[in-house]
Amino acid sequence: MENQDYTSTIVVKKDAQTAFNAIKNFRAWWSEEIQGETGMLGETFFYHYKDAHLCKIKLIEEVNNKKLVYLVTENEFNFVKDKTEWVNTKLIFEIVEENNQTKVVFTHEGLIPEYECYGVCNDAWTSYIQGSLKDLIETGVGKPNAKEGGLNAELVKKWGLPDK
Repeated sequence: MENQDYTSTIVVKKDAQTAFNAIKNFRAWWSEEIQGETGMLGETFFYHYKDAHLCKIKLIEEVNNKKLVYLVTENEFNFVKDKTEWVNTKLIFEIVEENNQTKVVFTHEGLIPEYECYGVCNDAWTSYIQGSLKDLIETGVGKPNAKEGGLNAELVKKWGLPDK
């Protein structure tokens, strides 16, 4: 059977280390609305976009300048029936230097067309990977979601986040 996981590939004129370091800095290309460490093996960070998408993601594998694997440990969408569609899926970044360029292959393993969120997630990941992450690697400046202010007290408690 053909692999239907979401995949996006970019090629940049930077070295693998620059790409690797940029990927680990989720705040610089995905969202400024992240709590926790995004680039430390074994650590979990919390991401949210308003109240529409909340998730916890853990860095579970790191091969220096070649591969990063993140596991979605918790997830909640407010726009689909199965709010946990991303739980136990993986964000995989594979990095290969070739011909003075670096190829980054991003696969969201487990994000498949059968998921209700697939259309929205496909468009969002494409924008973040092809646009923001590529820009961050090439220019040092990405286009992440901006900080939007605090979460309401109920969500802070539910997700076990530090109260600011």
